[in-house]
Amino acid sequence: MAKTSAFEKHASDYDQWFEDHRHVYQSELEALKKLLPESGKGMEVGVGTGRFAAPLGIKTGVEPSQAMREIARNKNIDAMDGTAEALPFPDEHFDYVLFVTTVCFLDSLEQAFKEAFRVLKSNGAVMIGMIDRDSQLGQEYDARKKESRFYKEAVFRSVDEVVSGLENSGFGGFQFVETLRYPTAEIMKKEPVQEGYGEGAFVVVKAVK
Repeated sequence: MAKTSAFEKHASDYDQWFEDHRHVYQSELEALKKLLPESGKGMEVGVGTGRFAAPLGIKTGVEPSQAMREIARNKNIDAMDGTAEALPFPDEHFDYVLFVTTVCFLDSLEQAFKEAFRVLKSNGAVMIGMIDRDSQLGQEYDARKKESRFYKEAVFRSVDEVVSGLENSGFGGFQFVETLRYPTAEIMKKEPVQEGYGEGAFVVVKAVK
């Protein structure tokens, strides 16, 4: 069952978070842009309110929360009802598939990645933007998640765990970039993006079908 209750009740507050933490948001966007394919048809899984899909030029998304879908649609995104584990699309339909802070809410990581593999064209790419559980900030988030309206039910994952899941689903050719090396409250400007992982809290993993 999708973990949507908090997002359904507080969709506007979720969307406002990105305005209130603009430098964090911009840093995450820059990291995603580093590995985003330059062309092709993309789709975001867990598109939320469209905060990432819209500026990245992604016009299609899947989102189980109706309140979030409505906000995304106001940003000209075709936000469809659905979950990562059962995508409402035919085989080999997209050039790339994006997940941003979604893997921590999945019921089945393996099934979600198999579905991404299914809807991707040959040589298509999957991109995972995630909070790395093994980073200092990731450990803080994990320790305090019970206090969070949105992350209470989250299961934070390590990069290695996500890579293993992608490999088991048939993906290869991995690339990594990272950002956010300081606590959220201390970030007063857009943070640099660097290759690899292990230092930054926000990591983008890219792999190819």
